[in-house]
Amino acid sequence: MENMIDMLKTYFKADKYDTAHLSFLSCSLLTALITLFVVGFIFYTALPVFESQGFFNFLLGEEWSYDDSIYGIKIFIVGTLIVTTLTLILAVPLSLFTAIFLSEIAPPKIAETIRPLIELLVGIPSVVYGIFGLYVIGNIFENYLDPIIDHYFGFIPIFRDVSEGSGNGVLLASTVLAIMILPTIVSISEDAMKAVPYSYREGSFALGATKWETIREIVLPTASGGIMSAIILGTMRAMGETMAIVMLLGNSLKVPSSVFDTSYAMTSKILNDIGYHVAIEEHRSAIFGIAAVLFAIEIVFVGLARKIGGNR
Repeated sequence: MENMIDMLKTYFKADKYDTAHLSFLSCSLLTALITLFVVGFIFYTALPVFESQGFFNFLLGEEWSYDDSIYGIKIFIVGTLIVTTLTLILAVPLSLFTAIFLSEIAPPKIAETIRPLIELLVGIPSVVYGIFGLYVIGNIFENYLDPIIDHYFGFIPIFRDVSEGSGNGVLLASTVLAIMILPTIVSISEDAMKAVPYSYREGSFALGATKWETIREIVLPTASGGIMSAIILGTMRAMGETMAIVMLLGNSLKVPSSVFDTSYAMTSKILNDIGYHVAIEEHRSAIFGIAAVLFAIEIVFVGLARKIGGNR
């Protein structure tokens, strides 16, 4: 903040200040102020529920009752983290292999054909993804995938079909989320790999390395910072997604016992309740408390991922 104030003083003390620089500075300050206002408003609105419930009771409590003024979001946090983790397990390998193919292996014409199709996924509204998952992928899961996995791997608790007759659940929601975050991870990872100087590849080939050895030992480690950023953005998209999660996760107030079980995510709770309880101050504070915790979790994940990426 002091650096920003000093910079403003420098601009206005100058005899002939640069109008263009002032315009850019004003836009930057406006963007920063908007961000601070949004963050401040979320945490200010959530503060009463933190004070009444206690922050750790709010985080670790398993009961949510507007009538009894008891608010605990442990189930929502666990549901969100489980769905996000499974989404990354599904999306990251597919995204990275696709990015490697487009950047290092595919002929230009093939890459130019595939790339727009992947980028087109970004423009599809989340509600369309939800409908597609509900009526297309959900039917496939319900009639084919769930019974097959339960038959052969049902002895493992996490693969047991505990919601027979329904395709909704953690796996369905995570599959659709994986499709949604795929273009983000692919595009940024591909750009990171293309940014690796070609001289690095030539040096590797000159030492007798194969194409795959060059990709594995030279390209991927050099581009790891950009790849990590891609995964971070994908994680944020998965954790913050709402509409598709509401339609596919099942909205059951419990910790899922299987990938086929239903659950409840933080964003689902916010969307489902905000229209009915926003007018009541205590209820509104509880809902904003979920939003504040979600925001804090995302910030922690960003910090950890950036640290890991920096160390690499």
